[in-house]
Amino acid sequence: MLRMAHEKTIPRPRNPAIPARETLEQRRRRAREVARRLHRAYPDARPALVHDSPFQLLIATILSAQATDEKVNEVAEVLFQRYPDPESLASAPLSDLEAIVKPTGFYRNKARNIRATAQAIVERFDGEVPRDMDALITLPGVARKTANVVLGNAFGIAAGFVVDTHVGRIARRMGFTREWDAVKVERDLMKVFPRSEWIFVPNAWIWHGRRVCTARRAWCNACVLSDVCPQRVEPERVGAPPPRPETGPARSVRPARGRPAE
Repeated sequence: MLRMAHEKTIPRPRNPAIPARETLEQRRRRAREVARRLHRAYPDARPALVHDSPFQLLIATILSAQATDEKVNEVAEVLFQRYPDPESLASAPLSDLEAIVKPTGFYRNKARNIRATAQAIVERFDGEVPRDMDALITLPGVARKTANVVLGNAFGIAAGFVVDTHVGRIARRMGFTREWDAVKVERDLMKVFPRSEWIFVPNAWIWHGRRVCTARRAWCNACVLSDVCPQRVEPERVGAPPPRPETGPARSVRPARGRPAE
């Protein structure tokens, strides 16, 4: 896997408060503290992909590969108005799907995958999204990351740890892994974070990676994790913190029609 050039050029002197060589138990203690602070900073962290059902979250996550959540949400609104469930999407014309999902990139593959996934769910799983990892990863376009997103956020099943570009970057900067392969990063994170945090922490880290610990710059003076991060950058080296958004993570599940939002 190629490393992003701008990520490895940021100068990061070691934080003297963190041992250069931590034991597994020391990393676990630090991971628990990280989770505690993330709960305070991002209490409502959840995926930004808007969906009404586990099926819609699955399809939106497939579409999110190499696309922003904002663009996926725009496309998903049109897609799910026409094809809201597995049965309707399974019989959709491929040309129509390609036209709808084109703004997300790689639209031919994505259109084929989402229709084939819908067909598999109808034919093999009685129209219901399966609730286990082994079954999910047999669906076209679904690997561990997508399966973990769906299992954790649609069903509350902590089967693994979602690893996207933000999670991987922060995990490396915080010294919880040295790996670049997503499966190996996930393995390392599952060793140090308790299972009860496997769903929440990656959701919170994704928001944190977009706002504070970005790929181009780590805003350490605005980071609630800076003193428990081994690669903290001193405030004078990173400038002023980014402006804080007025609201927290958006609620990602739309309320059913006719019912007030919770």
